[in-house]
Amino acid sequence: MEALARTRFVRISPQKLRLVCNLVAGKTVEQALSILQFTPKKGAKVVLKALMAAVANARDQQNVDEDRLFVKRVTADTGPTWKRSLQRAHMHATPILKRTSHLTVVVDERVA
Repeated sequence: MEALARTRFVRISPQKLRLVCNLVAGKTVEQALSILQFTPKKGAKVVLKALMAAVANARDQQNVDEDRLFVKRVTADTGPTWKRSLQRAHMHATPILKRTSHLTVVVDERVA
């Protein structure tokens, strides 16, 4: 049975978050946790927290064995963009786009 966890409005760009998501997709939960703990990126902490929430959802709702869980799907979708402006010389302004992401982590039980 699938279990998922969603984290919405994460203040990191989807492009940077997908770099971390691709590291753990298809791995067992144990492997994914160890990879994320030693990945020196901001997105690793976000994905780690969402992965632990998905595992907790699987354990609580479906009573599955944690040792047989694997990361079925990890997606980082585009959230709303916060628009700001940076004042420049001669009364010009440069737009600053503060991008956000929606993260979805799906874990499933591997059939032996």
